[in-house]
Order: sequence, then C-alpha cells, then structure tokens
Amino acid sequence: MKIADISVVVIVIVAVLMMVIPLPAWLLDLLLALNITLSLTVLLVTMFTRGPLEFSIFPSLLLLLTLFRLALNVSSTRLILLQGNAGEIIHAFGDFVVGGDMIVGLIVFLILVVIQFVVITRGAERIAEVAARFTLDAMPGKQMSIDADLNAGLLTEDEARKRRQDVQREADFFGAMDGASKFVKGDAIAGIIITLLNLIGGFAIGTLRMGLPAAEAIQEFALLTVGDGLVAQIPSLLISTATGILVTRSASESNLGSSVTRQLFATPEVFTIAGVVLLGLALMPGLPLIPFAALSGISFFLANRSRQRFLPELTAQHAAGEVAATTVRAETESVAGLLAVDPLEIELGFGLIALADAAQGSELSERINMIRRQFALDLGFIVPTIRIRDNIQLKPTTYLIKVKGVPVGQGDLLLDHLLAMNPGSAVDSIEGLATTEPAFGLPAWWIRESERERAELLGYTVVDPATVLATHLTELIRQYAPELLGRQEVQQLLDGVKEYAPAVVEEVVPSILTIGQVQKVLANLLHEGVPIRDLVTILETLGDYGLITKDVDLLTEYVRQALGRVIVRQYVEPGEPLQVITLHLELEQMILESVQKTEGGNYINMDPAVLEQLIASVSKEAMRLTNQGKTPIVLTAPLVRLYFKRLMERAFSRLVVLSYNELEPSQEVQAVGVVRV
Repeated sequence: MKIADISVVVIVIVAVLMMVIPLPAWLLDLLLALNITLSLTVLLVTMFTRGPLEFSIFPSLLLLLTLFRLALNVSSTRLILLQGNAGEIIHAFGDFVVGGDMIVGLIVFLILVVIQFVVITRGAERIAEVAARFTLDAMPGKQMSIDADLNAGLLTEDEARKRRQDVQREADFFGAMDGASKFVKGDAIAGIIITLLNLIGGFAIGTLRMGLPAAEAIQEFALLTVGDGLVAQIPSLLISTATGILVTRSASESNLGSSVTRQLFATPEVFTIAGVVLLGLALMPGLPLIPFAALSGISFFLANRSRQRFLPELTAQHAAGEVAATTVRAETESVAGLLAVDPLEIELGFGLIALADAAQGSELSERINMIRRQFALDLGFIVPTIRIRDNIQLKPTTYLIKVKGVPVGQGDLLLDHLLAMNPGSAVDSIEGLATTEPAFGLPAWWIRESERERAELLGYTVVDPATVLATHLTELIRQYAPELLGRQEVQQLLDGVKEYAPAVVEEVVPSILTIGQVQKVLANLLHEGVPIRDLVTILETLGDYGLITKDVDLLTEYVRQALGRVIVRQYVEPGEPLQVITLHLELEQMILESVQKTEGGNYINMDPAVLEQLIASVSKEAMRLTNQGKTPIVLTAPLVRLYFKRLMERAFSRLVVLSYNELEPSQEVQAVGVVRV
C-alpha cells in the first residue's frame, strides 16, 4: 500500500481512539492547531478551484474532518471535566479572545453557531440538494448531446468517453454533497449539545466534587467551555464556508478570486454611481462626513482603475473575436477546406432538422450508434463517422445520403406520420399518402399515429420516420462498405489485431503483402457480404498463400475457403441441408474457356447471346426458390465461382455464389435446380 493510503487509515483509527483514550494537554494543543490549519487549507483550496470536479474528494474529506473535530471535542471535554485544564489554546480562546468574560464568550459562541447553522449550513445544504436533483435530471440530455456531437464528428471517441465520465462524476459529486452537507449540520448541533453538557457538568463537578463556590465554579468551567466551543466552531465555520463556496461554483470557469475580480470590477460605471451616491450622503447634514467621503473617494478610484484595466482587455477580446471570425471565414472559403470529403454524410431538409436534435427526444443519433455497433459485430467493419448536416437547398421533407461526397440515396419523411408497408400479407387497403419505402422499394403509405393499431391488425409493418432513415442508411452502408474500407481503416484494424496477435500482423504486413493488397482482399470479402471480423484467420491465410501468388482475386478465394464455415452459416443452420442451384458441367467449362488473362487482371469474354441465355436460366431458377421463401444459392467449382459471380453481378447483385471448397465435409447439400444454356 502507498504511504498516502496508510496515512488516511491511521488518521481514521486515531480519530476513533481519541474518543476513548485520554490525551495530554500538550498533544491536544497540537491537534487543535492542526484542526484549524486543515480547515483553513480546505477553505483556500475551494477558493482556488475552477470547478467542483477539481475537488471531487471534498465529500469524503468533509466526513473525515468532522470525525476528527468531534474526537477533539470529546478529548477536550474529558480534560475540562477531569482536570479543569484543557491546554493553552482553549484557555487562550476562553480568556484572551473573549476578555475573560463568560457572558461575552457565550454570546460570541452563540453568534458563531447561528451564522454557521442558520445561514451558511442551511444555504449550502439547499444548494447541494437542488444541484443534485437538477444534475441527475439533466444527465440523459447531456448524454444524448454528447452522442450527437460524436456522430456529427465534433468529438472523437476518447473525448466523448471523457465527457460521459465527467457527466457521471458530476452527478455522483452533487449526490454525495447532498448527503455530506448533513455532516456540517449535524456537527453544528453536536457543538451546541457538547457546550451545554460542559457547562452543566463543569458546574456540577466544580461545586460537588471540588468544593468550589458556585460563582467560582461557573467562572472557571464556563470560560473553559466557551474556549472549547470557540476552538471547535471556528474550524467548523471554515469548513461550512468551504462547502458553500464549492457547491455554488458550478457555472464558473476560473478560481474564486479571478471570478470575483473580473465580474465585480468589469463595469466601471457601477463604482462611479456608487461614488456619487456616497458623496451625496457625506454632504447631507447630520451624517458623518469623513467615512462617506473616504468611501466615495475609494469608489471613484476603483472606477478609474477598473476602466484602465478591463476596457483594453475587452477591446482586445473584441478585436480578437473579429480576427478569429475573419480567420474562420477565410478558412471556410479556402480551397484546402473544400478538398476534404467526408466518408458518410446525411443532409436534411430544414423540416427534418428535429430528427438530429436530441433535446427534442430524437433517437436518430442513438440509432446511428447502434448501426455502427451492429456492423462491427456482424461484419467486423468499423463504419466511419457519419456527419449530419442541414441543407436548405433540399425540400423540407427530403433527406440525402452521400458516400464520399456523392449522393447514393434519398427519400422523403413526414415527421408527424408513420410509414406503413405491405410485406405481402396485407390484403385490405388503408387510408394514407401513397409513397415508396426508400431502402427496398416497397409500396408504402404515410399514416397518422391514430391509424397505427388498425394498420398493424391488417398485417402492415408500421415504423417511425427515424427508423425509415436508419434502415435506408444501413442498406447503403452494406452496399458501399468496400468503398468505405480504405487503407487507413485497414491500418486501424491491423493495429487492433496487433494488441492480441502481433506475430501474425508482423509476418504478413508488410513482409509478404502491402496494406493496399490486404485492403483489396477485405474489400472483395465485404463486397459479397463475408464478415471480416476473424482477421487472424484472414491474415494467416494471406501469409500462407501470399508467398505463392500476389493475385488479389485468387487470394480472396483462398480466404473464402478458410472462412467457409462462417460463410455457410449465414444461410443454413447446423444439421440442416443446404439447398443450392448447380451449374451444368458444360457451362462451367464454357466459363473457364471465356476467361482472358492479361497483365492488368483477368476478365471474361463471353458471347452476348450466350450470356443473355445464362442470365435468363439463372433468373428462372432463382425466382422459383424466392417464391418458396428460400435464398437462391448457386454452388460452383472453386475455379469458376469468382468469374460466375462477376457475370451475374449486374443482373443479380445479391445472388449468393459458393464453391465446393467452402463447404464442410459434413454439410449435406441438396441440388434443387441446374443452370444450363
């Protein structure tokens, strides 16, 4: 354990033992002086902090100091009642501070108690309670605001994480302060009770046990009691003041001295007016001239000093603001700024801006975060930051999705309506504005919230506008994932793998393959919806075959074979037969003979008439399976798979093409159709 940890434990144990073990007077003097020093230190720290979180340990420290002070009270009471002497500090406070007068001492003590208990403690307690309530109520809004800034690209992941931690720490701090303020209140009450007990007990012991006259007993023990009360109340008053200062500084951005100086002296006219008023009071008959005249002169002096000090600073700030605004405009209009292209953008018409406003309860930012997490889990692909902007050139109800600055999808939304889609099972019609669902092109209708229950009973799928946009965005990201995965993104993925499998990364990149070649292989996999989450297996396969060939397409096929189990499990459950469409042997041979190999890569040169027949045959077989509610899957020889997929890509972009080498030996296969030409 560290020395600091041990010291805190020792202090707590010693404070508890002080309540039961008698202390000598000299040690009590030392501890009382230490108590005053600690209280003053805490007060000064709170005055120089810029925000509550800079002194987040204060609630726990408040408890420790209160325990220490009560232990001193118990120890001093024991000495007063047993020996009639509690050390020099208590005697000095009882004799010198209040002039040896018991009545004056009691009055001063009661005034301090009233100031602490009624004014400072109650005020700090109320502020802490209100601050805790409002901080907890504001937490969801602050969290959503952070998520919105993160999705808009205004914050990095680390900055967003730090802000979320600060929000949580702030809520915990004010919650703790709400309870810790009760310590101060209880300490004030305990001080009053201890003082009364000392007075009564001291009088009884002085008269009954020591045989002192009543007046002498009261004088002796009352002065010690008052001294003890003052010694305890002054540190308690300092801590109460520190508590009030700390909980009232939530809106400040500098320490207390700077804030007071800057804000109090920022308006010279205030001191000028105050000087005029004070001068008028000084000249008024019957009122003392010197005090008001002196204060009037001081006010005029402060007004002049404030004018000389703050006006140049305000002028400089204003000039700096103008320069900064000019600089921002210049940077915005510079050519270099126009060259930056965001990977993903969502532009909203002004009527849809509420979708991006977390303060209005919008869930779009949270849904975008869920989309990014889902892609990371399903495909191992980290979706770049999605920027959301308004565009007054769009129709108010239109949104536009861009990939690298190029529009790839758009749609129209009605925020006060819901979208009802017919999945094919609904037969009755519904009343609404006819439209088309943007992601899949399904016929749909915009209906009001009151029609939702009826539409769902009729078999329609009903979603809100944010879900429509999120679904459209998901499909476009899935479609353009190969373009969004660049070399920089691949480097980030490799850096992540390095943390738990450094040997694999160091062997493959850049010794065997470059980052660009690895990126092309990963892009080919994403192009066909193959997850790249198992990067270790992918890199090990590339390391094995990268020494043999640098052909990216061939390397992709080797990786697909290594990921065969993952690929097949997307379309069939374990133990179930895989229903596929096969290619006739002559057709496979024809495709292989059509492959033309060049230095720039391989391509297929097939007779257009034959290609048209091939597309028609595949369409017929695929439609038959689709009508049965099954996914059309074509199974080919390993050498044919890639070229057949490229032939069918334009006509059937989502056609699944597998090779025999991607199947496990135990996988049962049922051929439900054959493609011929």
